[in-house]
Amino acid sequence: MANNNGVFSDLFEAVGAPVQNVADTVGNGVNSVISVAQSCTNVCTNLLTSTAAAGLQFIQSVVSGISTAIAPKQ
Repeated sequence: MANNNGVFSDLFEAVGAPVQNVADTVGNGVNSVISVAQSCTNVCTNLLTSTAAAGLQFIQSVVSGISTAIAPKQ
């Protein structure tokens, strides 16, 4: 039975909550996808940074070894 606000107000109240729940659920899903994407980006960035640092250390070791090998012996 309609209250003093009328039939349309009752209809809006009856339909509004489920629609809002669906919108909230979709919003939460989007936030979860973004969160996973950010985590993957962070992992990839850390992996690339670590790999680059290790590569630079290796190159420095090779250059140091070559420099030592070709340096005149005293």
